[in-house]
Amino acid sequence: MSAIVVASLALAGCGGSGSDSSSSQPTPAPSPGDASQMEIGGAVQQPAKDQAPTGRQEIVTGQVAITADDPVAVGRQIVDKVDDLGGRVDQLTEQPGSDHQDASSSLTIRVPADSLTTTLDDLRELGKVTSVSVTKSDVTMQSQDLDARIGALTASVTRLQALITSAANTADLIEAERALSERQGELDSLTAQKRSLSDQVALATLTIDVTATDAAQPSPGPDTFWEGIVAGWNALLSAIKGAAVVVGALIPWFGFVAVIALIGYGAYRLRRMSNRPPGPPSGPAAEREEAKTQ
Repeated sequence: MSAIVVASLALAGCGGSGSDSSSSQPTPAPSPGDASQMEIGGAVQQPAKDQAPTGRQEIVTGQVAITADDPVAVGRQIVDKVDDLGGRVDQLTEQPGSDHQDASSSLTIRVPADSLTTTLDDLRELGKVTSVSVTKSDVTMQSQDLDARIGALTASVTRLQALITSAANTADLIEAERALSERQGELDSLTAQKRSLSDQVALATLTIDVTATDAAQPSPGPDTFWEGIVAGWNALLSAIKGAAVVVGALIPWFGFVAVIALIGYGAYRLRRMSNRPPGPPSGPAAEREEAKTQ
């Protein structure tokens, strides 16, 4: 804040105390940690309940894989369980089964962090849980830092509002309003960050993949020596069949290339014969021509 604004605030404070010193005491500025109401941006607001974090604050995320006979039905049952726990579903994808792919469901759910154990137990009742991974990130220091910055900005906004009320001239009023607008914008941004962080702490995030039971079971391998021979023979036949299909697909191309090659070779032979110089005459005509010369 400029020197003019600071000086105006000091003069306003001195003038107020000098005129009313005999009847009343100056009203102290509200403390950021006070539980009383605070005026921010012209509206009376209550201090946020989560601005004084107690204990450890953690963001809980996890991934769960489940197999079930009907993944789509299990996915809808999970949605009902989440509603009963007071959570929400952020993402849901259902893939019905077909001849080319198995049925599946994918969900991203948010449940109260203190109900995480209950949620995992409920999932085990809906299908076979094949894997569980849970991660906890400590954000206690980040939350406390946001609380401190919000408190400092709240006190600054309150002082600037008092300065605007007692501004002595237009220049001081404009300067104070500009500073108040900047402080209020920063305060709103930090409050939004704090609200988002509190939501992540309060609700754990779980990503759940539900697949069909048959799709999760690998095909059994041969158990005996004879079954191994049969499996190898079948694999060889499959390979020969695949190679035959490939060769059959290439045969027409081989014929096409052969025809093109023959046409090119014939054109080359004709061109060579047309460019060959004529040789000396032979036969009876050549003998008569030789006799004339003698």
